[in-house]
Amino acid sequence: MAAELHVALVAADREVWSGQATLVVARTTSGDIGVMPGHQPLLGVLESGPVTIRTSEGGTVIAAVHGGFISFADNKLSLLAEIAELSDEIDVQRAERALERAKSDDDASAGRRAEVRLQAATAR
Repeated sequence: MAAELHVALVAADREVWSGQATLVVARTTSGDIGVMPGHQPLLGVLESGPVTIRTSEGGTVIAAVHGGFISFADNKLSLLAEIAELSDEIDVQRAERALERAKSDDDASAGRRAEVRLQAATAR
């Protein structure tokens, strides 16, 4: 069994992160899933949620992901997201304002996006 898997996290507008990892945890419509090297092939639908990538160098990459697909085969994991941003790219104050605005507008989907961004930003 290989000790690493190649990960590509891609948003509709850019490649967000790419590299070698030992573990990736993402939220799918079936629940949270952890993928390690040698995992069974899979194809799933991503839900809005934080994605955690344990890099081969021992670091951690956290991203806020909103919708898309996850695919794994031959130790290559692709996360194809509608929207994705790394935790260190997130402006916490802006996300907090967006959450308050979504609550006052009773906009559940905007509220969920803001909550995921805050979860990712505070997990770093």
